[in-house]
Amino acid sequence: MTTTVEVRASCPVRTTGRVQQMSAMFDVPVESKAENRWTLELDLDAKPWKIGLVVGPSGAGKSSVARHLWPEQWAVEHAWDPQASILDAFPADMGIKEITGYLTGVGLSSPPAWLRPRHTLSGGEGFRADMARALAEAKGQLVVVDEFTSVVDRQVAKVASHAVQKAVRRGDGQLVAVTCHYDVTDWLQPDWVVDMAECSFAWRQVQPHPRLGLEVYEIDRAAWRVFARHHYLSGALASGSHCFGAWIGGQVVAFTSYIHFPHPRTNNIKQGHRLVVLPDYQGLGIAGRLDDWLGQYLYERGYRYHNTVAHPAMIAYYAGSPRWREIGGRRSLTTTTKNPALRARALNPRFLNTRSFEYVPPRSAA
Repeated sequence: MTTTVEVRASCPVRTTGRVQQMSAMFDVPVESKAENRWTLELDLDAKPWKIGLVVGPSGAGKSSVARHLWPEQWAVEHAWDPQASILDAFPADMGIKEITGYLTGVGLSSPPAWLRPRHTLSGGEGFRADMARALAEAKGQLVVVDEFTSVVDRQVAKVASHAVQKAVRRGDGQLVAVTCHYDVTDWLQPDWVVDMAECSFAWRQVQPHPRLGLEVYEIDRAAWRVFARHHYLSGALASGSHCFGAWIGGQVVAFTSYIHFPHPRTNNIKQGHRLVVLPDYQGLGIAGRLDDWLGQYLYERGYRYHNTVAHPAMIAYYAGSPRWREIGGRRSLTTTTKNPALRARALNPRFLNTRSFEYVPPRSAA
């Protein structure tokens, strides 16, 4: 049922000499209070929804309307301990797997970033950390986020919006994003939009985000310097590795490599070595697409491709993809590495397991 909502925002204005002078200069009447009014026809109960968007230019009343509609669901501005990792800012009753699930869900998938304080993160990483914490603290309920993506680069805003909407749709809660940026609409994929420029409300159909052309080329090993610190286990790159970069719009956003896998009975197996997507582009599924590409690339050259991973997101991808089959059993990282640096960087070595997969080419290619 359509409901008419009228929102008024007012504040008292004290008449001073300067106020009177301005009134005379610009022929603006002096009122005892400044007031704005907005009238909207809303139909939020017509169907189930997960994500809403309140958008419009600055001063159009976005925040006033959102606060009127959802006064108790407003996300607070978080205080982050400048000396603690972002992991320690999440609710005390939340386990590490749940916390890292929220972080990975919004596209902050780099464990080295999880160990750092909030103020040391990039703008895009910080925004994702804020969103993960807001969703975690909402505990599966509705949360309203003001100034959504306003402090990040617009390309980062689009990618992050896509990651956030996936996280919200996988969970039990709802999100209302309030922003002056129309460019996030096709990436956030809201179920409905309130456009304050026209004081209009409309349902919309959720569609895939705009296509991003991913181009992959062989790349010099020196490019690893850009990606090394983002790798979740090690910044080392084997001397015999073959390296590739993935580009979006002329910018390199991901790195992958493989090495030869020594085997007593066959010499046509290659092993995945390093796979990193830059933080600003995490959440688009680039890592999986890139490793699929590498598997097919090697298959067409007569090789089998194996990859052994420990990151939960990558394990979930391989386990659910028809392009990969699991080989061997699970192995604890603490028993497969003698490198003390790797042990130290593992968030919890007792539970961090590696799993191995082999690429399976499409039937038409077999």
